[in-house]
Amino acid sequence: MTSNRRRNRYTVAFYNVENLFDTVDNPNTYDNDYTPNGKLRWSRKKYNHKLRKITSVISQLGNNQSAHPPVIVGLVEVENAKVVKDLVKHKNLSKFNYDYVHYDSPDERGIDVALMYNKDFFEVIFSETHPLSLTDDEGDVDYTRDLLVVKGMFNDEVVHVLINHWPSRREGETETEKNRIKAAQLTRSVMDKIKQEESAPKFIVMGDFNDNPINKSIEEYLMCEDLYNPMKPLYERGIGTTTHYKKWHLFDQIIFSRDFFDMEKSKHSFLHAKVYNRDWLKIYKGKYEGSPFRTFIGPFYKGGFSDHFPVYITLEKEV
Repeated sequence: MTSNRRRNRYTVAFYNVENLFDTVDNPNTYDNDYTPNGKLRWSRKKYNHKLRKITSVISQLGNNQSAHPPVIVGLVEVENAKVVKDLVKHKNLSKFNYDYVHYDSPDERGIDVALMYNKDFFEVIFSETHPLSLTDDEGDVDYTRDLLVVKGMFNDEVVHVLINHWPSRREGETETEKNRIKAAQLTRSVMDKIKQEESAPKFIVMGDFNDNPINKSIEEYLMCEDLYNPMKPLYERGIGTTTHYKKWHLFDQIIFSRDFFDMEKSKHSFLHAKVYNRDWLKIYKGKYEGSPFRTFIGPFYKGGFSDHFPVYITLEKEV
């Protein structure tokens, strides 16, 4: 591939970084396990090790296609602005011109969503969050992650980036499906509002949806005729980003406007989507062999990266 072609290609990525907590106790959240005296003995050394691991991955996403580090990186399971800042300032990324967008969300565990972006190619115009209103079986408020919306100038094209972390399946897939449908409805309503205000807006919708591309929340409630999900063909080929009881799921997805296929309607065109599942990101032996090499398995520290593989898409700019 010529150097000119590589320079005109850009990476958009998403990464669930699995409980990226600092070591300081926040009295307002359930982060006690991730403190030096907590159950997981979360030390400064372990935190720095995780920062090094995560930043090394981010720096390599898409580098076989693009001459640039990722322009946009959606993040979930970050505790606060400090840990995002520590990622951006880490020596693995500090030579790149990264900044970030972060808001504290009401999630009870204290984990948030965030956006990292390379200021050489992306300029933030506007950002906001939208809370997801859920209640538990007793009718009490069930606090979860907000939807983050960032409007920006990607090279010379306006793009709306929506970063999601939908409710988990912890109490069962069927039992919790209604919560992910509500999350999908929130995302669609935000997009519909933008469509009313702008002519032919372009969207990049990413996140850990805790559902696969074929599940109802995504297929019936999020997708519409002007969106394309490049992760669905990957899922149909058996490719996933995380495992549960040795079954692969592709919860981590990047979905975008179909205009990215048409150079007459867009200044960027879609080339391909990938799950970044290199061998060195996997557990190499034992009963979890081939699964993502994570930081903890239960209470046991393993020193890995995350329990999810990152995903990315490559876009090519019109020249």
